[in-house]
Amino acid sequence: MTMNRRAFSAALVAGAAASLLATRGMAATSALVKARNIVLAHGLFADGSCWTEVITRLQAAGLNTTAVQNPLTTLPEAVASVKRVLDRQDGPTVLVGHSFSGMMVTEAGVHPNVSALVYVAARAPAAGEDYTALAKTYPTPPASAGIVFDGDEGRLGEAAFLRDFAGDVAEAKAKVLYAVQQPFQKALLTGKTTQAAWRSKPSWYAVSTEDRTINPDLERFMAKRMGAKTIEVKASHLSLISHPDEIAQLILEAAGAAA
Repeated sequence: MTMNRRAFSAALVAGAAASLLATRGMAATSALVKARNIVLAHGLFADGSCWTEVITRLQAAGLNTTAVQNPLTTLPEAVASVKRVLDRQDGPTVLVGHSFSGMMVTEAGVHPNVSALVYVAARAPAAGEDYTALAKTYPTPPASAGIVFDGDEGRLGEAAFLRDFAGDVAEAKAKVLYAVQQPFQKALLTGKTTQAAWRSKPSWYAVSTEDRTINPDLERFMAKRMGAKTIEVKASHLSLISHPDEIAQLILEAAGAAA
């Protein structure tokens, strides 16, 4: 039977829509793979201890959980630190990144052990994308003005840390987090991803609506672009500390272990 013009046009539109969905992300279309392993990566102005509250909840749910210590030197070295931990996992693994470490999740997430990705107020670039240029298309978040450099080593000053990074964390606790922040090297900020794991792995995203470190609308854009299952948390950039129940629940969902 010959297809008439209207039917042919409809088929073309449907095909284009299907193609677009296939390239955006897999959260809505891939079958969920159950995972018992969770790997957590941290970003700038932090170390692996920032995941403590979430780890407690994941372990209580019976999940094998590991926090990566990001060297914060160069993107390839940071990605390598994640890959070494992924290599040790014994099966399907949910890879989770906060803040800058979304770069690492996006690159290392193609690892065969990774079954799902979770981004927590995190960068989520496309392959080869200039994230800095992307971020500049949105209003500059206040925390950016608080970065202090000693030569090639950068850190967040105390006032900006307490106000713009950990704004909804109790001051006494925020000061402890400030004391243990790991400085980063300028070279880290120049790296670009060569992969975009969210194009082939189911993805989840937690937007921090009160974020003063990454613009919340930029977070929403990245989450929508990847087709991620998205939640919004009324939190500062440190939702993993101020709202660990919500973040842990999102990770459990990605692992197929949600109650």
